[in-house]
Amino acid sequence: MLYDFLKRTIDITGSLFALLIFLPVIIVFAILIKLTSHGPIFYSPERVGKEGKLFGMLKFRSMYMYKIKGRMVHAQKYLETNPKLMRAYQKNSYKLQNDPRITPIGKILRRLSIDELPQLVNVAKGDMSLVGPRAYQKDELNYQQRIYPQTKKYVKIIFRARPGASGPWQVSGRSFINFDKRVEMDAQYVKKRSILYDLWIIIKTPFAMITGTGAV
Repeated sequence: MLYDFLKRTIDITGSLFALLIFLPVIIVFAILIKLTSHGPIFYSPERVGKEGKLFGMLKFRSMYMYKIKGRMVHAQKYLETNPKLMRAYQKNSYKLQNDPRITPIGKILRRLSIDELPQLVNVAKGDMSLVGPRAYQKDELNYQQRIYPQTKKYVKIIFRARPGASGPWQVSGRSFINFDKRVEMDAQYVKKRSILYDLWIIIKTPFAMITGTGAV
């Protein structure tokens, strides 16, 4: 299919070009992360990709590491041991306002979406696309579909495409959009996607990053 060929060509050339352009930014923040908090520079949470296949999504670590049962674990594991935080996390569509787990450097990373720059490696590898539906957590999909059963039809549509480093919801409110509306937007993107629509989202993405609208 011509669309798939053009999209993959844009993904490979675009991700490699962006990695080259943002290399100084990546190096600077990698050093800052290492100097200001204990733990690895990168974090690779498991996400659901095309056809429901799982993959490790590369991100800058923006949260503290926590000691649990004698070993250091990522903040996501800490969340699972804190029922109060977990309830708030699930209630707010798997996001936390004023998240206490985020480091000072992490706040900057998230505000400007710099924590997501390493995802360009996933795009180059073929796990993701520059533009596509959100890369959801498996637990999030299972939980949210129980809360919003009408979204199951949208999730099936989303699985037809690679998740994107950017997408329609990221440039239209981001974290302020609830799960049910977010997956509906993602499904609409998959059904009507085109190269021109992808390019329009790519053009809008830097402005969403700069303004930080909806970022948490």
